[in-house]
Amino acid sequence: MKLSRLAAAASLLVALVAPAMAQSDAGAPDAKLPVVASFSILGDLVKNVGGDRVAVSTLVGADGDAHVFQPAPADAKKVAAAKVVFVNGLGFEGWMERLAKSSGTKAAIVVASKGVEARDMEEEGHDHADDHAKGDGHDHDHDKQAHAGHDHGATDPHAWQSVGNAEIYVANIRDGLIAADPAGKASYEANAAAYLSKLQALDAEIKAAVARIPADKRRVITSHDAFGYFEGAYGLEFIAPQGVSTESEASAKDVARIIRQIKAEKIPAVFMENISDPRLIKRIADETGAKIGGTVFSDALSDDKGPAATYIDMMQNNIREFSAALSS
Repeated sequence: MKLSRLAAAASLLVALVAPAMAQSDAGAPDAKLPVVASFSILGDLVKNVGGDRVAVSTLVGADGDAHVFQPAPADAKKVAAAKVVFVNGLGFEGWMERLAKSSGTKAAIVVASKGVEARDMEEEGHDHADDHAKGDGHDHDHDKQAHAGHDHGATDPHAWQSVGNAEIYVANIRDGLIAADPAGKASYEANAAAYLSKLQALDAEIKAAVARIPADKRRVITSHDAFGYFEGAYGLEFIAPQGVSTESEASAKDVARIIRQIKAEKIPAVFMENISDPRLIKRIADETGAKIGGTVFSDALSDDKGPAATYIDMMQNNIREFSAALSS
């Protein structure tokens, strides 16, 4: 009797386990699509488009600086396991090609910035150099000033700082996910459409906030030149001692010129960036009397408990900080 009960229990166990094993052996058809995003801001955009169908791993996490990132073996494993790898492009991830090659990944590489009109720092940097060489007497040709001349022909990669460009990212992400997972086409299209509506509202919110800032106060000092696309889209003017990469060093000449400009134009505030060493901005604030307006987020989100846990949160945080400091 006991034996028959044991046999029955064993049969039941086999009946319960076998389908799960078969599903696993078949490749788990209900498993999420493994994808990798190069940095936290892009990872958030991918999550919004991918929804429940994707499992997103991010290489450069919250408050991380992709300019100086050094991939670890664990990152190569993530890339190797991925079906799709999303990158910003525009020279932002100088380490990605080596990482992808060393990982042996077969993943599709999707450049999220494809179709964006990029800022050409070579043209801006040369104009800046020429102005000073000619001794034309201008202390500030703002778009070509200290923040533009450091990067020797680099393209500005920070395209996400314009919400209009983020909309292009979303379309590229949607198309990349559909190519990798055609069965999810309807889901990806619906998610992208819903998120694009939120981005359009965000774009309008930022434009309205900038319009409320007095025109003669729409100048911002930040650590490195990460807000050029924001400037082009919304009309705030950004000046930075470092170039488009945090790897570049701010020269004493550039810092001195910015200090003179802040004093001459009575620029009211300077801003910390979450990824940058605050000492340079503190020095500029001390020497000019400009107040430190708060922390803004340029190249990375905050952690989940911070004020910039998502892309939309980040952009709202930044315009709040700019508005509060420049409107007072």
